[in-house]
Amino acid sequence: MNRGRTRAGVLAAALATLGGAVLAPTAAQAEPAEETPTIRELLMKCDNGTDVCDFHPDGPPSITMGPSHQVGSETFNCTADTQRSGVGWSDTTSQSNSVGISMSAEYGFAEVFKVTIEASYEHTWSNSHTESETTYIDVRPNEVGWVTREAQMQTVSGQYEMHFPDRYYGHYYWYVPFSATGPVPDAPSTKTQHTRAMTGQEQAQHCG
Repeated sequence: MNRGRTRAGVLAAALATLGGAVLAPTAAQAEPAEETPTIRELLMKCDNGTDVCDFHPDGPPSITMGPSHQVGSETFNCTADTQRSGVGWSDTTSQSNSVGISMSAEYGFAEVFKVTIEASYEHTWSNSHTESETTYIDVRPNEVGWVTREAQMQTVSGQYEMHFPDRYYGHYYWYVPFSATGPVPDAPSTKTQHTRAMTGQEQAQHCG
């Protein structure tokens, strides 16, 4: 079979969604449905059996704040005066993605994603970012204080275009949807100090 003619036919065909990935069908509708790979299986083939593996983002990264969560330990004031306490903390924010797999450098699709985002939008992509600090809280008598943090995050979505030299699960071309959210390196996060009255159990445990 002439591969160039086959590829032209593939690209001219209407796209169909199958198993979460979009492919250009080469078989007639009447033929039995072929087994299809998972998105994970396809992405693991990026630069590891493909002629082409390109990520096409839908648009620039969207910037949001991550969920608020406590960092460091609580501080308890068992004195009769307001106390300023320093809460030392270190917090690591990691990426997440629509497939739930690692985006370490050993995987070709992860490097393609990073290079595309950084070249297209001049946004540094990071899979993990750690921030450390000491935050001071004024805690009144018989109260407990703590610190929460919200990290700045960036989200990008799009699809991988993958070309195979030989048919992979019956097709030369696959289009794989993908989205990822990761920390914005060196971007300021939001830290908030909180206080509340200690419970009787907390008073007995920390002030007894």
